Amino acid sequence: MSQQYRSRPLGSSEALSEAYDTALLDLDGVVYAGGHAIGHAVESLASAREGGMRLAYVTNNALRTPDAVAGHLTELGVPAEPGDVITSAQAVARLMADQLPPGARVLVVGGEGLRVALRERGLVPVESADDEPVAVAQGYGGPDLPWGRFAEAAYAIAGGAVWFASNTDLTIPSARGIAPGNGAAVEVVRIATGAEPQVAGKPLPPMHRETVLRTGAERPLVVGDRLDTDIEGAFNGGVDSLLVLTGVTDAAQLLAAEPKYRPTYVDRDLRGLLTGQPEVSPEGDGFRCGGWTALARGDALALDGGGDPVDGLRALCAAAWTHAGDGACGLDWAKAVAELDL
Repeated sequence: MSQQYRSRPLGSSEALSEAYDTALLDLDGVVYAGGHAIGHAVESLASAREGGMRLAYVTNNALRTPDAVAGHLTELGVPAEPGDVITSAQAVARLMADQLPPGARVLVVGGEGLRVALRERGLVPVESADDEPVAVAQGYGGPDLPWGRFAEAAYAIAGGAVWFASNTDLTIPSARGIAPGNGAAVEVVRIATGAEPQVAGKPLPPMHRETVLRTGAERPLVVGDRLDTDIEGAFNGGVDSLLVLTGVTDAAQLLAAEPKYRPTYVDRDLRGLLTGQPEVSPEGDGFRCGGWTALARGDALALDGGGDPVDGLRALCAAAWTHAGDGACGLDWAKAVAELDL
């Protein structure tokens, strides 16, 4: 790749809530999980807000309106206003409004969040291909979205409608486990039509543009738990990121990450916003962070020392990413990670 790759997590002498003016926070796996606030999230966000950091909540889920998301956050103890929430529905509605005339009819395959966002941009949601829509907007519609909605999308696209999708996440977390996400539904329409949608959500630039326009952030920090949406989105937007270990990404995925998936900072949970970040520095043939030293030894990663397990993971990231260069690290990580007991 042409741009320089990140070879280790960065340190920060300042608390991240002071070094950045706005936190662009993913929701599920970062702020809450299964409808409940993640440990330390409520108090950490309150402290960051009191210290002057703006908090914005950025979600690829196009089903709920910003009002509904803000209400849910407030119930969990995280006070939020609708203007603090940015959704992929809003991002795709802006993308569409940039290309379609005011008042254009749009077939909606999704939920209320998508309809509200389209109306906000002066577009007119319709329910049938017989309404002669000029475009199709597809977003997550919940587990009860009727199969017939995909047929309506296929009919409209075959008739010349331009196809847009809020996001292409293949899965979505639910209280009962992992369920098919909007990306799975997009694949249904893709198979039926052979068409390709224009996509707005994370990790693509339209979503980053939407967050910056709505928040006015000058020094944003993306905070997420997924490498392939949150961290890649920050990479594509040219901004820094914090990966928290409260969601889907595990140590093995982090160590194997290609450059576009490598976060600027790594921390256990949202308490990482309130502190500086330890330096990861070269030491001999390896890297040191806190009381740990990591290096590539033969065909495996090796770890020595003790202390905070997250410091050990940061050191391992430096050893793995440096060894991998602009690719993915294929070294055996199992023994080194087992020593951390994360």
